[in-house]
Amino acid sequence: MRASPYGPRTSRSVLGALLLALATVAAVLGAAPAAHADTLICGQYGSTIIQSRYVVQNNRWGTSAPQCVTATDSGFRVTQADGSVPTNGAPKSYPSVFNGCHYTNCSPGTNLPAQVSSIASAPTSISYGYVGDAVYNASYDIWLDPTPRKDGVNRTEIMIWFNKAGPVQPIGSQVGTASVGGRTWQVWTGSNGSNDVISFVAPSAVPSWSFDVMDFVRNTVSRGMAQNNWYLTSVQAGFEPWQNGAGLAVNFFSSAVNLGAPGTGDPGGPGSPVTACKVTYATNVWTDGFTADVTVANTGSTPVDSWQLSFTLPSGQRVTNAWNTTVSGVSGAVTATGLAHSARIAAGAVQTFGFQGTYSGTFSQPSGFSLNGVRCA
Repeated sequence: MRASPYGPRTSRSVLGALLLALATVAAVLGAAPAAHADTLICGQYGSTIIQSRYVVQNNRWGTSAPQCVTATDSGFRVTQADGSVPTNGAPKSYPSVFNGCHYTNCSPGTNLPAQVSSIASAPTSISYGYVGDAVYNASYDIWLDPTPRKDGVNRTEIMIWFNKAGPVQPIGSQVGTASVGGRTWQVWTGSNGSNDVISFVAPSAVPSWSFDVMDFVRNTVSRGMAQNNWYLTSVQAGFEPWQNGAGLAVNFFSSAVNLGAPGTGDPGGPGSPVTACKVTYATNVWTDGFTADVTVANTGSTPVDSWQLSFTLPSGQRVTNAWNTTVSGVSGAVTATGLAHSARIAAGAVQTFGFQGTYSGTFSQPSGFSLNGVRCA
């Protein structure tokens, strides 16, 4: 559900009940089917699953004109977007892909909702495709609530505007600028009548980016618009179109949430805490392809159980297969998880895994690694 950037968005409260009812019916009828190849979705609130862990939703709520999206193996594209609505009111829809829970529709295997204080990091990667004949924004949404709710509207919405085309603006008014995630943003705050909204607006179009969702969450907490004992319920990436919109695309989306020990600030990941770690990343590179052999060393004094190593591949790189690990994400934000026989790293010991991939442009290595949320040397 989305809302108007000018004044209260009445659709939040009115359509919220309708969405919840429809989601309940959907739950009775069964979970959304997984996408096989490209899957066309034209139902008003139709959805499907991609990458076995994210939900693509059509989410047409602000117009009766037809809208269709096609779910791909890594994102979606808008294939039909008829009609238009006034640019001083609510957009037509919010076609999007998400990790977490949205009106009782939860993505497979998600660990959201999760308390903010328990999240060590939330790496994500997004690549957008823009068009020149529409009025829209490209918005990455982060939802926060005092309770771990999986239905309805949350208390605070964080919007990251990667791009905007036409005479549209965020909710409320601009309150300044901020540097978040190494980029400078215009900051807008306001309320749509149902929830508080803080918007971070890029001064020019950002086509793709890998970042940590928690950088924006912590900035929002510092402004008093959320608290550390609140819950992150979902992250979503998509578009708010007012006019046209066919051709808009999320080419790639990935999202991970690395949990830590609640309330302590010491990341514990899915298993035991990590005190220190070191990663060796050895590659064999050829034209358009490479292999990486990764050694993860526990340099601390206690074992690490159920380890997960998170890193971000440089733009243009993509994992094609892996060994001695399970890999979540194929480009951008990637998380490697130990298998049953290699899930523990004893104090002073190592675990190894590897993967093969493709690349375009100049080859480079990831800039950083985190083991169960702790940055490694």
